Amino acid sequence: MKLNNATIFLTGANRGIGHALIEQLRQHGVRRIYAATRKPEAFKDIASDSLVPLKLDITDRRQVQAVAAQAHDTTVLINNAGALAFGSLLDSPLELIMRDMDTNYFGTLHMVRAFAPMIAQNGGGAIANLLSLVSLASMPSLGGYSASKAALFSLTQAIRAELTGKGIVVHGVYPGAVDTEMIAGLTLPKANPAEVAAAIVGGIANDVEDIYPGSMAQEMSQVWLQNPKQLEARFG
Repeated sequence: MKLNNATIFLTGANRGIGHALIEQLRQHGVRRIYAATRKPEAFKDIASDSLVPLKLDITDRRQVQAVAAQAHDTTVLINNAGALAFGSLLDSPLELIMRDMDTNYFGTLHMVRAFAPMIAQNGGGAIANLLSLVSLASMPSLGGYSASKAALFSLTQAIRAELTGKGIVVHGVYPGAVDTEMIAGLTLPKANPAEVAAAIVGGIANDVEDIYPGSMAQEMSQVWLQNPKQLEARFG
């Protein structure tokens, strides 16, 4: 879709991929970005009519409904907000596993339910869900996170089918490791957030449903497409 003059609602906007997405979206000439985050004060010095900070916890349905009413002109929803807890599914605190699922799956579901009808009423647009390569094959040290992103993978496919004919393109985004605060403690090759953001925005602009941003994501996607068990073995 054409992003020039589009109105974007972006969750998890204040850091990492979210921050990089704002820069890329501006380069594409979008009309307005609603920058949603738990810490909107991060944007206090640059807020304007074209960059509107909003306080949002996507696990809070009342907050989601409130910001949806405010951002009624949205045509593109980018679900970037997420949570990640390290540890085993067998012995990690259950509260951490539930937090990942509440944020990554149910929080995104709240957003989709609130915004999809609005985007359709506004003439159509796009919904982009930030998943992960671990949506496709689980990583044992990220068991809860992997499960929540696998659920989001299924959600993305389901809403793509449900929204057929309503003028909304549904994108799944599958990055590998990205150099953000969320995984700062991991020592492994990581993609640059700006590179990832550029691929995401380019994919949305060109109606690419499945976006694999970065060289590692592209390589692993080919492994998965050829033999899902091989990707599982690599991550295990």
